[in-house]
Amino acid sequence: MAGIEAAELAIEFPLYHHNARSLKQRILASSGLRLKKDEDNRIVVAALRDLTFTIGRGERVALVGPNGAGKTTLLRTIAGVYEPVAGRLRVEGAIGSLIDPAAGMDALLTGRENVILRALFRGMTEAQGRALAEEVAGFAGLGDFLDMPIRGYSAGMNVRLAFAMATAMTPDILLMDEWFLAGDADFMKKAEERLTRLVTGAEILMIATHDMGVVRKWCTRAIRLEGGRILADGPVEQVLAEAGL
Repeated sequence: MAGIEAAELAIEFPLYHHNARSLKQRILASSGLRLKKDEDNRIVVAALRDLTFTIGRGERVALVGPNGAGKTTLLRTIAGVYEPVAGRLRVEGAIGSLIDPAAGMDALLTGRENVILRALFRGMTEAQGRALAEEVAGFAGLGDFLDMPIRGYSAGMNVRLAFAMATAMTPDILLMDEWFLAGDADFMKKAEERLTRLVTGAEILMIATHDMGVVRKWCTRAIRLEGGRILADGPVEQVLAEAGL
């Protein structure tokens, strides 16, 4: 059964090329940014601080808050991109990620090879991976580009490939950043039915968004973040009303 549990979760990013005598550091330190020193005496940004929550099967959770609140960082942490520096994170279930089209991709490999590798990682056979690549190619409309290294893809081509790969297999947990909803208009019209099926089919949905229409349409719960902390967590309308959204 899919589930996500975080207890006092913390994520920090070191700021390199800063020292105690740096004018830039002193400016940053007085600007209200989430700066601190870690145990190695490095200046770090506290991206997420003391997050505690539990998400169970059937929940549709929106992450809301201003830019820099930590929404995408939290998604990437749950996806395994970032390692917590403190606290505990438990994730059960297969994850599907619509966060970063480059995540998990090898730029030196072709689109087809990337699809097959993703399929093998998900426990499919090579034959199933090749069949999946054909399905992805047809949906993404990449044509001959599927057999070219993806380092030569345009941004739009990368999004179409990532979207087709992520939506070809229904995950237990779907993590989504809203910018995936703002792709090429013709492609997104084509993708709407497929995306809706994926959203409703996943056991857990987490989406980071500024679009309150999306929140009200898809989500039953909202977690409001600001400054890397949780300010509110509850039913969508309650959280949005408290934030004046």
